[in-house]
Amino acid sequence: MSKSGISTAGQVLRELHGVVVTAGRMSKTVKVRVGGQQWNQKVQKVNAYMLLAETHGPWLITTCRQMFTKPKKYLVHDPNNSLRQGDIVSIVPGWRRSPQKRHVVKSIIAPHGTPIEDRPSIPTIEELLAARTQMKETKDARRAERRQDITERPAVAPQPEVD
Repeated sequence: MSKSGISTAGQVLRELHGVVVTAGRMSKTVKVRVGGQQWNQKVQKVNAYMLLAETHGPWLITTCRQMFTKPKKYLVHDPNNSLRQGDIVSIVPGWRRSPQKRHVVKSIIAPHGTPIEDRPSIPTIEELLAARTQMKETKDARRAERRQDITERPAVAPQPEVD
């Protein structure tokens, strides 16, 4: 990821609020349920005008479509294992930690059980970005060092076959 990619990762597009469903099963990972709705075309909910249509005519029959709740569940990165089941948290999209983990905990809105003061602190987005740039720089330095070692090695001449 280039420097511009890291700076654009800091620009948060959206912030989601949800409830921690599972915590403690995986290291540094929790499952968060975020509310959502789904539009259903097939299900029709009949209004109260249906009752009036019996007396005033069929032109009062109206139907409306209905929205149904369909929550989404996200795997979220919890850097210090500070979340507990039942916490209400805010999460933000970040870079991929694994194939399914794409979000990071931003803050705890309402703790459940243990108070926030007794838990490990949640790092800010700036701290996470600084740690990521530090890891990236050390990785680039190791890679450059390895490439330099390969170019400095003397070329080995092939040994002639002995009959």
